[in-house]
Amino acid sequence: MVRSSQKTIKTPVEIVGVGLHTGKEVRMVLRPAEPDMGVDFVRTDLPGSPRVPVSVEHVSSMPRHTALVFEQAEVRTVEHLLAALAGLGIDNLQVELDGPEIPGCDGSSKTFVDAMLEVGVLEQKSPRRSFTLDETICLSDESGTIVAMPPLNGKPGLSIEYTLDYGSPLLPVQHRTIDLDADSFSEQIAPARTFCLEAEAQEILGAGLGKGANTTNTLVVGDNGVIENELRFEDEFVRHKILDLIGDLYLLRTDLSARIVATRTGHRLNALLARRIGERMSELENRGIIKKDTGLDIREIMRILPHRYPFLFIDRVIEIEGYRRAVGIKNVSINEPFFQGHWPDQPIMPGVLQIEAMAQLAGVLLLRKLENTGKIAVLLSIEKVKLRRSVVPGDQLRVEAEALKVKSQAGKVKARVLVNGQLVSEAIMKFMLADA
Repeated sequence: MVRSSQKTIKTPVEIVGVGLHTGKEVRMVLRPAEPDMGVDFVRTDLPGSPRVPVSVEHVSSMPRHTALVFEQAEVRTVEHLLAALAGLGIDNLQVELDGPEIPGCDGSSKTFVDAMLEVGVLEQKSPRRSFTLDETICLSDESGTIVAMPPLNGKPGLSIEYTLDYGSPLLPVQHRTIDLDADSFSEQIAPARTFCLEAEAQEILGAGLGKGANTTNTLVVGDNGVIENELRFEDEFVRHKILDLIGDLYLLRTDLSARIVATRTGHRLNALLARRIGERMSELENRGIIKKDTGLDIREIMRILPHRYPFLFIDRVIEIEGYRRAVGIKNVSINEPFFQGHWPDQPIMPGVLQIEAMAQLAGVLLLRKLENTGKIAVLLSIEKVKLRRSVVPGDQLRVEAEALKVKSQAGKVKARVLVNGQLVSEAIMKFMLADA
């Protein structure tokens, strides 16, 4: 199947509003981004304007909303904007914020959808990243269940079936199924607003949440129905739960083909499903069962890096997202030369060589930029190094590198190493990009 192209918006758009939970006014500017760059939040109100990439790895556990935390920066209530991006198929965007939370607007995704459609959506040359779920994943907690299954008859696309059951006579059971596309999302899901029971309002405020919520941007359900507002749809409540789920699944950063059946789920279980699907994607990529459209074999790696045997520690790059993220593989065998002298009776890969593998993948990421052709990445400093478990012969290292800052003469990269999905080491590295 030929995948559709990536998309961004044609021109910047500004939205000003109050955060639903913090109650703070925030100015948000959506800016176009280059292909393969993904979606980044930029906190312009903080020193250095730190970036928070959209990724399931950066989800912070929050009640009643989804938050992302990266380094020292946080962005809260991202799900309504991410749902709008998913619905319109937007892949690349820079989101500038002068506060900690996305504007709540009317409590739905409609404002974001309307704003982006007004400035126009731009197709880009790069193909969209896609994944078709190949196995069933079942999750549950004390309140709900969610099941993700391969799509029916292999049909591409995302289908969501949701049952809302609050166990309250004020909110009768609601059920809805949607096959996601731009039209169905914009018309049927985007206008659905967030809600709560009147009896929950004081509890929410007592938890330090809902400071910006009111009966205009939140459907508050009392004994006699919705207070000081009117429903846009008879089943608006279940539609909003689907909206939240779509936004949380956008954290996968892929065009997902699957059938999702959910009952009474919230953001925590949604994010856990996204994480499990992401782990399945990584497993299949590492085993070579599914191929990435971006990647480098060993010959291409050697054209970028100056390292050679026995000091080349990246066998294959399986994924590259623009100039911001790369994933590489290193297969550790008993024939590695360092095992001959480093605890030969109990062979363990030295932690310093795990750091070297991270540094080499970071070098690949930094040196891919055309302006850095003919340069080498010289390691200047290493911060926040953690070695969490041993690496032994037979392990396969999954090395991940994410660029924090890239300039013409310097770069800063956060990297980590995983074995069988478990974190074994991590570090933040700074490089000088010098003439070779």
